[in-house]
Amino acid sequence: MILDAQTARKTATELLQIKAIKLQPEDPFTWASGWKSPIYCDNRVTLSHPNLRNFLKSQLAEAVKKLYPEVEYIVGVATGAIAIGALVADELDLPMVYVRPEPKKHGRQNQIEGDLKPNSKVVVIEDLISTGGSSLKVVEVLKESGAEVMGMVALFTYAFPIAEDNFVQADCNLHTLSDYPHLITQLQETGAIDQASFDTLTSWRKDPANWKK
Repeated sequence: MILDAQTARKTATELLQIKAIKLQPEDPFTWASGWKSPIYCDNRVTLSHPNLRNFLKSQLAEAVKKLYPEVEYIVGVATGAIAIGALVADELDLPMVYVRPEPKKHGRQNQIEGDLKPNSKVVVIEDLISTGGSSLKVVEVLKESGAEVMGMVALFTYAFPIAEDNFVQADCNLHTLSDYPHLITQLQETGAIDQASFDTLTSWRKDPANWKK
């Protein structure tokens, strides 16, 4: 669920301008999963743009304060959301930890990095939601550690139906600054894409695993 339409449009526009989001409906990207995609999103690029970075930090922090006023920890998802999670935690003056995809192979073999107190109320910060699988693994790890996961706030989601189902099944609230439907609607309304490209981009989101150009 997006926080509000105005923020969704502004975030999408800014991500496009710095080329964090790239659209190639005529020459699709290939994701690591093997999916063909007319879009590629790399929100790590935002860290190199101070004005946008500060905007995203403040928007995420305000969302956390409004939605989860009792939060005690901010959690970043490794590796893409470690930096933005730290920025949000600093803005809120809260402790922060991050969660690895799997435990380290050496040393203390930590999966949760930082000093997370038992039974803490946490909010997860994520940079990008596709199917939600990797993000929800972090939620599972946190719950197994004894933390109370209040919800997740992310920069952008493709808004796949499978992701929405996954978050419902995991009983995890998800809010995002922007999403794919608002992105392509903004592009169409500003004349940045024609109707054919809009139709292509819309059809991809409905069934990305089987989509072919």
